[in-house]
Formats: sequence, C-alpha cells, structure tokens
Amino acid sequence: MSEHVASGPPHVHHMDAKTAYSAAKLGMWLFLATEILLFGGLFAGFAIYRWQYLSEFAHASEHLNWKMGALNTAILIFSSYAVVLGVDAAQHGENKKVKKWMLVTLLCGCGFLVVKFFEYKSKYEHGLFPGTVDHITNIAFNSPEFNAQYKMFFGLYYCMTGLHALHVIIGMGIIFWIYLLAKKNRFSTDYYTPVEVGGLYWHLIDLIWIYLFPLLYLVG
Repeated sequence: MSEHVASGPPHVHHMDAKTAYSAAKLGMWLFLATEILLFGGLFAGFAIYRWQYLSEFAHASEHLNWKMGALNTAILIFSSYAVVLGVDAAQHGENKKVKKWMLVTLLCGCGFLVVKFFEYKSKYEHGLFPGTVDHITNIAFNSPEFNAQYKMFFGLYYCMTGLHALHVIIGMGIIFWIYLLAKKNRFSTDYYTPVEVGGLYWHLIDLIWIYLFPLLYLVG
C-alpha cells in the first residue's frame, strides 16, 4: 500500500506531468553525455601515454593499493544496487523505503571517500603526492626520463581520481536532497522523477570508477 503523499508532482506551466518527466530524463541523459566526454578525454590521454611509456606506467602502478581500489569498487557497486531499490520504492510510493535506501547510498559514499582519504594519506607519507619532497626530487629513480613519466602517471592518477571523488561528493548532495523529499512523502506512483534522474547520475559515478579501477590499479 502506498504511503500518504504530501503533494503531487510540482506544477509546470504549459507542460503535463508525462512531458515534464520525459524532459527531465532527456536533460539528465544529455548532461551525462557531457560528463562521459570529460572523463573520455582523460581516459584517452592516459591510454596514449601508457602506450608510449608502458614499462614506466606499469612500474608506477605497482605503488597503488589494488585492495583499496577493489574495496571501493565493491562499495560503489553495492551503492548502485541500493539506488535501484530506492527508485523501485519511489515508483511504488514507498517513501520510508526511499529514505532507507538513500541513507544506505550516503553511507556507501562516505565509505568510498574514507577509503580514498587513507589511500591518499599513504601516498603522501611515501612521497608520492604532489608537493612532497620525494615527489619533487624523484629520489626513487636515477633516470630523469623515467622519473618524468613516473610523475606523469601519478599526475593523471590524482587528476582522474580526484575529479571522480568530486563527483561522488556532488552525487551525495543529490542523494541527500532526494532523502529530504522522501522525508516529506513527496514520491508516489505518479511522481518519482527526482529519484530516477538522481539515480542515473549516481550510476554514472559507479560506471566511471569501474573503468578507473582496472585502468589505474591493474595497468601493470
């Protein structure tokens, strides 16, 4: 049985509910396409440099903790599952379940960021973080050319994972907004658009990481 809904879909002038729903989904898909282009450029750049400096990139990749990367992969995959359940609950007007699954997603997002923090912290302590002494002086190798490509790998690593982490934070903001709407019993069988479009954004975050993990951590 559907829960009591505080109000129906928000009124949009000159647009019925079905048209507004289709427009919202189309707008999100177009936005996601721009996000894919953004990360696609980074993936292409990484692939080109990896092809040019395969041994250097493979050696640098050995300094990444693949277990932490795998843990974060599992966390995001589970979070996407929670979002799917949240969307299903919203489509049935079950606002309490929407709140539950959005909270689970938020906890997964926090868990991902905590793991990433400790991973960055470890790199900082080992001088593999921009600005640290070892990263500047490159004492790890004797060859300046090799050191330059070593830096290039970590430069791309921090750029790609840092940008992804920013998307996780933004996604958590969207999920929290959905939670607040569910708390007001806004969703019903007639209105669940925010959960669907917000879920699409979160799935993109998950998908991007699924590509980042093998590309960076298993490059060797």
